[in-house]
Amino acid sequence: MTAHDSAAPERVEVVAVTGIGEVRPGDDVAALLAGAGLRDGDIVVVTSKIVSKAEGRVRHAPDRTRAIEDETERVVARRGDTVISQTRHGFVMAAAGVDASNTEPGTVLLLPEDSDASARRIRAGLAGHAKVGVIVSDTFGRPWRNGLTDVAIGVAGLRPLDDYRGASDTYGNQLNATVTALADEIASAAELVKGKLAGVPVAIVRGLSHLVTEDDGPGVRPLVRPADDDLFRFGSRDVVFARRTIREFSDRPVDPEAVRRAVAAGIAAPAPHHTTPWRFVLLESPQTRTKLLDAMREAWIADLRGDGFTEQSIAKRVKRGDVLRNAPYLVVPCLVMEGSHTYRDERRNTSEREMFIVATGAGVENFLVQLAVEGLGSAWVSSTMFCRPVVREVLDLPESWDPMGCVAVGHAAAPPRDRAPRDPADFILTR
Repeated sequence: MTAHDSAAPERVEVVAVTGIGEVRPGDDVAALLAGAGLRDGDIVVVTSKIVSKAEGRVRHAPDRTRAIEDETERVVARRGDTVISQTRHGFVMAAAGVDASNTEPGTVLLLPEDSDASARRIRAGLAGHAKVGVIVSDTFGRPWRNGLTDVAIGVAGLRPLDDYRGASDTYGNQLNATVTALADEIASAAELVKGKLAGVPVAIVRGLSHLVTEDDGPGVRPLVRPADDDLFRFGSRDVVFARRTIREFSDRPVDPEAVRRAVAAGIAAPAPHHTTPWRFVLLESPQTRTKLLDAMREAWIADLRGDGFTEQSIAKRVKRGDVLRNAPYLVVPCLVMEGSHTYRDERRNTSEREMFIVATGAGVENFLVQLAVEGLGSAWVSSTMFCRPVVREVLDLPESWDPMGCVAVGHAAAPPRDRAPRDPADFILTR
């Protein structure tokens, strides 16, 4: 991002480029624009459809759904046949950008493999005619707004953002968050003369030469919000699938307030008799974490020796605890039976405890899901359940608190692996 210009242009023109005709695989988009009357400082906005066609991104796919799945990096939300996906480019858009319009029946168009590279090639091809900026545009929907608009998915030779942060308005108020998406604004303006049904895939925006740069620039990347910074990263219908078990964490620190928000989600779980059976012990002190894990390791080794395992086998098994030792933050969820009922027979007392255990599990699951929504990875490990007296002693917990495992929390060192597919029908029994 760069500093803004103090004066806006007095006049901007948007000119449709007509007569391009049908674009086919192998066509040179820049050559098609050679007679467009380009001038230095123009910005050429090219609809991604003709870029995709020229680059052979046409797929024979009677089943559009399969093409969408193949182009999807992550499903953000789903409702009926509508899927909002994140593509591998980082774009969050309907149907992963797979388009069945303006293409031959039985085929679909995929987004360009690398729209920034496409924009750079077109710009280089036009260099002999004029010094221009190039935008590759596509149509997006927008959260909280009806209707579609065009945005930039590829940029070359153009400043993509205008950063007003640190400047002052006419009243002297300092601007702290204003960053204007210049490339998106230009792409949207160009669409006014291209239209969806007019067969005009290119427009020239004239009067913004101060935005055109000598080099190709950073491309579209500054416009794409990183997933970790997206407050609405997970759609409401797919938020449960955000939770993934993470066993390797980066050195990035964990925000304690994010963990506390996850606890708030945890204690929103259902519980029997209007009770609150959950307690969350947050191990924010490195010394406390080390002390607990050392004590748990000694208890584990003692158990394994009592089971007759060799020292070599014990060392191998104990190494599994590294997921906790390497995590930057640990949480010990506990079950408390306060408010539970006592019966005259063991059968009902056992059922009462099981009911509270289920409620505790629901609370922990809420906690894990909210951690994922906060952009944090987690691993729920059962270890504290096997040495509860040791955990109570080290953490100075009441005798009535039953540790129910330990949750490793942190930022994932790498994206999680895909889950093995599961068919819900395999887990359903109807009567």
